[in-house]
Amino acid sequence: MAKMIHSMIRVLDEARSVDFYSKVFGLKVADRVDFETFTLIYMSNEETGFELELTVNKGRIEPYNLGDAYGHLAVSVQEVQVEHKRLTDLGLNPGKLVELNRDGKLFGLFFFITDPDGYKIEVLQRYGRFQ
Repeated sequence: MAKMIHSMIRVLDEARSVDFYSKVFGLKVADRVDFETFTLIYMSNEETGFELELTVNKGRIEPYNLGDAYGHLAVSVQEVQVEHKRLTDLGLNPGKLVELNRDGKLFGLFFFITDPDGYKIEVLQRYGRFQ
């Protein structure tokens, strides 16, 4: 059986991205591995063993073209409305809160926020399948 362990995204500015993911999701640098042409930064927290791998390609100065294939990362939180307010108060401009219903029942309560490189992250209330 396979176990998912991380997802990787390419970022332009290490410090800016580490600050964003630390401030928004409480992720901390678990490991930083420097190579000649790139650096890998693994970020995680005590909530999960899954990591976010930030890849910084040295010498890159132009933002990445995300294209139309990238979807989003998703995280779950205890109180999505509290997190939405916290991020709004930090001036990080989260998207509107969305309630998604199916067959007359709540399926998901969420909002999206965009990181400094343009990646979308879905922030979901821990409920139902989104634990």
